[in-house]
Amino acid sequence: MPDTTAQAQTAKDPIIIQFSHVVGADTAKGKAALKFKELAEARTAGRVRVEVYPDSTLYKDREELQALQIGAVQMLATSLSKLATVGGSDFEVFDLPFLFKDHAAFRAAVDGPVGATLLRRLEPSGLQGLAFWDNGFKVFTANRPLLSPADFRGIKIRIQSSRILVSQMKALGADVSIHPMANVYEALRSGQLDGQENVPTNIYSQHLHDVQSHLSVTRHGYLAYVVLVNRQFWNQLPYDIREALRLALHEATQYANSIAEAENQRALELLKASGKLTVHEPTAQMLALWRETLAPVYRQASAWIDPAMLAAIRASSAGAR
Repeated sequence: MPDTTAQAQTAKDPIIIQFSHVVGADTAKGKAALKFKELAEARTAGRVRVEVYPDSTLYKDREELQALQIGAVQMLATSLSKLATVGGSDFEVFDLPFLFKDHAAFRAAVDGPVGATLLRRLEPSGLQGLAFWDNGFKVFTANRPLLSPADFRGIKIRIQSSRILVSQMKALGADVSIHPMANVYEALRSGQLDGQENVPTNIYSQHLHDVQSHLSVTRHGYLAYVVLVNRQFWNQLPYDIREALRLALHEATQYANSIAEAENQRALELLKASGKLTVHEPTAQMLALWRETLAPVYRQASAWIDPAMLAAIRASSAGAR
């Protein structure tokens, strides 16, 4: 890790920020990371150089948080599910099924006291949470039509590591498998996995439609990210650099959140146009059955998620427009 103290910095020795993430560059998160690079380098007049490493180039899902904690990288944009291991189990609340009606409801929850509280909980683990980035609503893919909960029985579905996601899959009757994003394509191709859940941009950019035959637009869960830095690295930055980076990240966050929904809709249209899988749009009656089947997950999750946190999220997102 380069020396980034104010004393060591020279015009020929810029501060290096390695920004690692596990999805494609042509996704909302990938584009936002590149936007941050552009803005950060411009606002610091070259005193900072941001190196973006997409697609698990440096670290896979299970490795990236540890790499950030030890300073092997300086910045990540990681999914909320992963932060339960370093910030407490309340981070899994965002995995609850059908929790948010739309993007605005999610933003209303994280842009207020709830989001600030959760970010503070990362600090004892040596992490500094700086922003929440939208992605979008998840869908299911598989090599059979998934039109109702009964269609999940006996198939193996990839999820991120999350007790709530495990509970969801069990409620649906599916077998659970936790795989790093970088390994999902091969696991689906080989038959080690039967299906997976993700947002359309990740499905398209990872070419998962090449190894899946059906997609169901269930919008059953929301996927979003926290932009994190190594806390020691961040606090050692010169004040003017840190403030310039905050402004750059604020602009990159606005950009990320402005394109997320459109990027996923575009990816869904591209998936339909590929002709490689059949896209199913559940009816209102079908979605009601999904909600009913997954409702017990809320009761199970109350064993490790603070009911007050869930209540605060519901209250803040209820009035979103």
